[in-house]
Amino acid sequence: MKKLLLFITLFSIAGAAFAQFKDPVKWTYTATKKSDKVYEITYTAVIEKPWHIYSQTTPKGGPVPTKFVYKTNPLITVTGIPKENGTLQSKHEEVFDVDVKYFDNKVTFTHTVNLKSAVKTNLTGNIEYMVCNDKECLPPKKVAFDLQLQ
Repeated sequence: MKKLLLFITLFSIAGAAFAQFKDPVKWTYTATKKSDKVYEITYTAVIEKPWHIYSQTTPKGGPVPTKFVYKTNPLITVTGIPKENGTLQSKHEEVFDVDVKYFDNKVTFTHTVNLKSAVKTNLTGNIEYMVCNDKECLPPKKVAFDLQLQ
């Protein structure tokens, strides 16, 4: 019984420690109508210290860059990549042996999308990113989004 209690206690402590860093990035997203057929999409990442996420321009061989993947919608045209707005930092990552660009604290990505006609529809997809600190990286993560364009 003592061993079972010890196991449950240790498992609970380990679970609580893991849960604390399970998702150190909180995402919000909005769609702002600029005209009948043009929307500005804003994605904001608030990143807990000491973590950071990588720029969309991370070189091959390095950590997973932040990426926005849109589900095909015949009513929407998406071109280019979102603009990054935050304090962009760079350093050489010894683990990957590449120079990387990253954001900590907060970063906003903005992307303009065009409707093919002035109709109501949804923009859906995933934000793919990887979060690291000076000691470790968490596995790459996908966060789904679904925005109404009306």
